Amino acid sequence: MDLTRLLPLIDAPLHLTWQSLVMMMVGGILIYLAVAKDYEPVLLLPIGFGAILTNLPLTGIAESGGMLGILYKAGIQTELFPLLIFIGVGAMTDFGPLLENPRMALLGAAGQFGIFGTLMLALVLGFNLNESASIGIIGAIDGPTAIYVSTKLAPHLLGPIAVAAYSYMSLVPIIQPPIMRLLTTDAERTVRLPYTEKHTSRTVRILFPIVVTVLISLLAPVASPLIAALMFGNLMRESGVVERLSQSAQNEIANVTTIFLGLVIGSTMTGQSFIQTDTLLILGMGLLAFVLDTAGGVLFGKLLYVLSNHKFNPLIGAAGISAFPMSARIVQRMGQEYDFENFLLMHAMGANTAGQLGSVVAGGVVLALLSGTVL
Repeated sequence: MDLTRLLPLIDAPLHLTWQSLVMMMVGGILIYLAVAKDYEPVLLLPIGFGAILTNLPLTGIAESGGMLGILYKAGIQTELFPLLIFIGVGAMTDFGPLLENPRMALLGAAGQFGIFGTLMLALVLGFNLNESASIGIIGAIDGPTAIYVSTKLAPHLLGPIAVAAYSYMSLVPIIQPPIMRLLTTDAERTVRLPYTEKHTSRTVRILFPIVVTVLISLLAPVASPLIAALMFGNLMRESGVVERLSQSAQNEIANVTTIFLGLVIGSTMTGQSFIQTDTLLILGMGLLAFVLDTAGGVLFGKLLYVLSNHKFNPLIGAAGISAFPMSARIVQRMGQEYDFENFLLMHAMGANTAGQLGSVVAGGVVLALLSGTVL
């Protein structure tokens, strides 16, 4: 028997490294969290499987001519995938609560504090400016924004940044409540806000995405693709005349793009590039950014509590992040823990949609400030 014929069968296992094995285990953990714990399964499942695929030796699947390599070029290098996701997000988002209560936009701005606080910390820890901005954008708690910005500024950090952004999105119900309890008192948590039903006209709802796109594009042209994709999806929703397109954006387009996006993110999680001290620092700073976002929103809510003569519930400030609508539901749930008849959901939804918009604007501001800068 010619033993040389068996060499191809044992060649691949011989090329396995301990780093690849570790990352395959990480992929398995992500799949477990998606299946057993229901943590962002739509993305963690394909990311986990992509991480396993890319660490299998000699397959060539993540190389330039392989399936994942081709998808990376087509969807990440061109920034197409996150923009398609944003069209779907826009079609799913109802900005009505924000339009009915515009002051919630302030909470959406306060909820982005972690981005810039973490950016400064990353600079102190030795990351360059573009890398620091990409790490800070994890604080947007918005996967597509984090991917879009890091692809432009620090594509070599895409893997850990994307994993951190989506992982922390899934951990909103775990991370936010302790911070909310720590920073508020029983009296503040039980403040009731009157809910007076308002009806924003159809004209206003249609004009809103158009006006926002024009204004942001004029102020920060480099951010135009981000905001335009989000607002175009919302325009389809609010126009009421292209229901099929709106549903396709929310379902078929968003679902197919999410599959490809997850696999490609996983393909960047190679053992050689992922198992580094910098990766652990990025994951840690991403968590810090999330904590600072929540704290910034709640503390600004406390300021409104004081300015309104104790008539504003600071818990709503925690919803000023982009994790929509999970964060708004957390605010509602916590408010009812302390007063079962306290209904904060609609107010929190206003802050949450403001956070969704605020994260995109923050990403655009970062890109505008660093456009053309390579440090």
